[in-house]
Amino acid sequence: MNRRLRNTELRLGILVVLITTFGYVLVQLADKPNLPSELWIFLGAVIVLYAAAHLAVRRLAPGANPVLLPLGAFLSGIGFVTISRLDRDLARSQAGWMAVGVAAFIVTLLLVRRIRTLERYRYTFLLIGIVAVLLPLVPKIGKEINGARLWVGIGPLNFQPGEAAKVLLVIFFAAYLVDKRELLASGTRRLGRLTLPDPKHLGPLLLVWGISILIMVQQKDLGSALLFFAVFSSMLYIATERASYLVIGGALFIGGATIAYQLFDHVQVRVSTWLNPWPVADGKGFQIIQSLFAFGTGGFSGTGLGLGNPQQIPNAASDFIFSAVGEELGLIGAIAVLSAILLLVGSSFNVAIKATRPFSKLFAGGLASIFGIQSFIIIGGVTRVIPLTGVTLPFVSYGGSSLVANFVILALLIRISDDTARAGETAAPRVSTARTQ
Repeated sequence: MNRRLRNTELRLGILVVLITTFGYVLVQLADKPNLPSELWIFLGAVIVLYAAAHLAVRRLAPGANPVLLPLGAFLSGIGFVTISRLDRDLARSQAGWMAVGVAAFIVTLLLVRRIRTLERYRYTFLLIGIVAVLLPLVPKIGKEINGARLWVGIGPLNFQPGEAAKVLLVIFFAAYLVDKRELLASGTRRLGRLTLPDPKHLGPLLLVWGISILIMVQQKDLGSALLFFAVFSSMLYIATERASYLVIGGALFIGGATIAYQLFDHVQVRVSTWLNPWPVADGKGFQIIQSLFAFGTGGFSGTGLGLGNPQQIPNAASDFIFSAVGEELGLIGAIAVLSAILLLVGSSFNVAIKATRPFSKLFAGGLASIFGIQSFIIIGGVTRVIPLTGVTLPFVSYGGSSLVANFVILALLIRISDDTARAGETAAPRVSTARTQ
């Protein structure tokens, strides 16, 4: 059984390598009629990276879901091809971060042999997570880039500690909900038709709400604030199955966002630009308008890789990479990327559904929510469904911190899936023995 799963993963990986290589060749041929001289080096690097990740799963998590790694690799490949078309210097940097991400993926599988060991250190992860969220606010090391104070600079290295914080805080919240889910689900007070829990059990929800508002106000990042709060609200709903928490969470966030809108200019600018970007088309609205033009230019089948002009969109490799895909690969390419993301999110939730331990189930649900909600926030922003934010599209956008964090999340989901498979293997003989007796 395990061998069949891993062979499926290998076959899907070969397909991903071929698609990535073919896309890279098309991008290079758009500039010159000859095949790129570094093609074989590129092909070898792609094969080595996927082979390393695949062999790690085959050795360390043989019973894991076979589609998670290929889907992550496919999205990373599409992202790299698009970035190489936009900026070759960024593409070289992204290639290095892909290698770091695969290394982090392998190290995570090596260190986390049982997912339940993370549950024991919940408060340690909470402390580290809060420190990571607050770190960009520290003078001298915190940096503001593109209007958002999300970065930390230590020497030549710049990174976003918030990418690690979201994983660390999900660990704590999953462990907390395992202990308190019955109290939170039962409720002790009534407010109209809603049954509410004792206020003292709402502490973590209020803590996350406070962190989200702090991020929105001090770090000027609407996307991360929405991501944090939406992920933890969804986990609370998964644990309790009570829609009242979604209502309470939504009311808290809307209330905090409304207050922030009234008090802070940068929030007002984001909302007004979303509602009507045309009056500021040469300023604050330039990005979103160029994004809409890109989708319109791409049409159904796209202009072709290397034949469009997505580089006219500022920050196209990071915030607006989905717009670049929509222009050069058209509706077909955009749907392909969306389908891969939906399959990744669905497979991640499938891992959560199959998990037998409460902590594993909630933790996997939280990680799956990160992929899904983050994708919605950025795709909704560049298509003007919601106000534009600065989060990255998982695995696709340029960004080292985000890419490494996504590979760590992928490794954790694979570990949970393998734990579930092993638990099923050990339980099966017990059932057969009981029947024999």
